[in-house]
Amino acid sequence: QVHVVESGGGLVQAGGSLRLSCAASGRTFSSYTMAWFRQVSGKEREFVAGITWSGGTTNYADSVKGRFTISRDNAKNMVYLQMSSLKPEDTAVYYCAADTTPRWISSTGKHEYDYWGQGTQVTVSS
Repeated sequence: QVHVVESGGGLVQAGGSLRLSCAASGRTFSSYTMAWFRQVSGKEREFVAGITWSGGTTNYADSVKGRFTISRDNAKNMVYLQMSSLKPEDTAVYYCAADTTPRWISSTGKHEYDYWGQGTQVTVSS
């Protein structure tokens, strides 16, 4: 069983920055592919960014490329999402997810992820 907890959400003005953190349990955390998704009420949960077990490969949704950076610290069982140049359309609940299947690149499909956090709200005001 893997427990995932997000933190760091809040209210920020457009153009500002915010860093989300994700703490995950599990003795084999360093083997998990990790990702961030987001969801707006009434819409599908969408992939934002993913990172492989070593941190060597990352991928991003086109809408956040160049603005968001995903990283991980396996020694601390932590994953981060640094968000910059935030836009009102980035407003959503952000979820951290763990995929326990070893992969060469993180999947963008939410059904591939085995464990999810409860989400953290990010609101970007215009």
